[in-house]
Amino acid sequence: MHPARSPGRPRPRFAALVALMVAAFVTVPLASPATAAGSVVKVTGSQGNWQLQVNGAPYVIKGVTWGPAISDAERYMPDLASMGVNTIRTWGTDGTSKPLLDSAAAHGVKVIAGFWLQPGGGPGSGGCVDYVTDSGYKTNMLNEIGNWVTTYRDNPGVLMWNVGNESVLGMQNCFSGTALENERKAYTSFVNDVAVKIHGIDPNHPVTSTDAWTGAWPYYKANAPALDLYAVNSYNGVCAVRQTWIDGGYTKPYIITETGPPGEWEVANDANGVPAEPTDQAKAAGYTNAWNCVTGHHGVALGATMFHYGTEQDFGGVWFNLIPGGLKRLSYYTVRQAYGGSALANTPPVISNMAVGNASSVAAGQPFDVTASVQDPQNDPISYTIKVSGKYATGDATLNDAAFTQTGNGTFRVTAPQQLGVWKVYIFAQDGKGNVGIETKSFRVVPPPVGGTNLARGRPATASSYQPYQNLVPGNATDGDLTTRWASDWSDPQWIQVDLGSVRSFGHVQLVWESAYAKAYTIQTSDNGTDWRTAYSTTTGDGGVDDLAVGGSGRYVRVNGTQRGTGYGYSLYELGVYGS
Repeated sequence: MHPARSPGRPRPRFAALVALMVAAFVTVPLASPATAAGSVVKVTGSQGNWQLQVNGAPYVIKGVTWGPAISDAERYMPDLASMGVNTIRTWGTDGTSKPLLDSAAAHGVKVIAGFWLQPGGGPGSGGCVDYVTDSGYKTNMLNEIGNWVTTYRDNPGVLMWNVGNESVLGMQNCFSGTALENERKAYTSFVNDVAVKIHGIDPNHPVTSTDAWTGAWPYYKANAPALDLYAVNSYNGVCAVRQTWIDGGYTKPYIITETGPPGEWEVANDANGVPAEPTDQAKAAGYTNAWNCVTGHHGVALGATMFHYGTEQDFGGVWFNLIPGGLKRLSYYTVRQAYGGSALANTPPVISNMAVGNASSVAAGQPFDVTASVQDPQNDPISYTIKVSGKYATGDATLNDAAFTQTGNGTFRVTAPQQLGVWKVYIFAQDGKGNVGIETKSFRVVPPPVGGTNLARGRPATASSYQPYQNLVPGNATDGDLTTRWASDWSDPQWIQVDLGSVRSFGHVQLVWESAYAKAYTIQTSDNGTDWRTAYSTTTGDGGVDDLAVGGSGRYVRVNGTQRGTGYGYSLYELGVYGS
């Protein structure tokens, strides 16, 4: 993305965008009827004194990346126009694009129409294509892109064509060493072939290519002379792009195709070891800073499409979106002000000083306190929603409603998830006027403390099966270490048991499940390892931590799983048996 970016860190992406990026290609007509409404867009001027012109008039790109469904274009396009937005950027162009282009044109907005190439989306995304040898893929894409340019070249919504997204950087996940270098050269040479073809079909719109990293620009400089301008996605390092351009001796202008506040891959970790997300106020300031740096490079930077006019409310959506859930946040108003849009009197609630009680050790399934200072600039009544995300704990980036009670002004008692790991908790403060303030902090879920002695800790354990390939042996469930686990075969039934050494009495059992848990299981005891008594039974297990007031006695304690909760086996981080 830019020199400050760690190349191995993927950026958050959104499901709605992916659907647009990789929309299936279909057969298209040879051409759309020519129309006088089509714009003539040119990059004019000379070294260090360039300008984008539309129908002969100067044009500075004041843009956002487009996130809503195309079917919602007419719903959101008037708002974009009122913001002062004159450009939106897409990542894919296909048979579904016409309504978006038409709606944009109807509202005085133009589109940087993208074409998706593999490996797209930067590190960790897309698929791997060998641009040195795969002539079939290149031929197909060249023809496909040519078809869509032919289809839409006269649409008045088109501003320019953008070939590929973050592929030069993304290739590091497919190749290394000399092969990587050769692929980057071959890819940028192919981009040049695409640009030549586009120019042959449509001489009235410029062609660019976006990467996540200005380190891609030397490849474009050497191998893609047909590009009219360069493009880069740059967030925290956007203000360094100007010096990079100067140091590189480039002879073409550029645009910023994604920018905003620092991303997940650019910030320091918090006390729980996960990226510390900026506050709403800091994010808003990030957009202002980015815009000032773009406009400060006079005659070279021709504008930007800021990230992201999107409605998703998942982890990445809350980090970046201007309108999550269709609600306006502080960053929305910052971008609106930067672009000279019409002023709006009502603005979002502002949240500050958010804190989580005992954030490094929140007991699974138990209540914990969240506090913040919340003020609405217009003194509108505020309603609250509390959400949690398990992105770092479970890999699920969805934001789910959490059970909570409001205990005071900006104070909440929230029920923690059952699954161990680092979670994010979010305060959504709405003013009833279409605005929202959002803040988030992390918290670490741990097993609830249990009184007494863990009789199972360090004792030998056996199981019906285990998976040796990662040393997922039964003893891992009684070693007192929540980073090790036992895992069974992927079948029913399965069991694990611990030998307490002698007949012992106990009054509590704690099972700490990995994501592969038991839906139905029994806890059994035995004095001899042969004759078993049932101490507890359930058919509604939901994983996480089962903290059970189960009493009994025996030398052996067994967890007997009869129905798995997932398609995998059974897996326990810890089997604790507590007594005196």
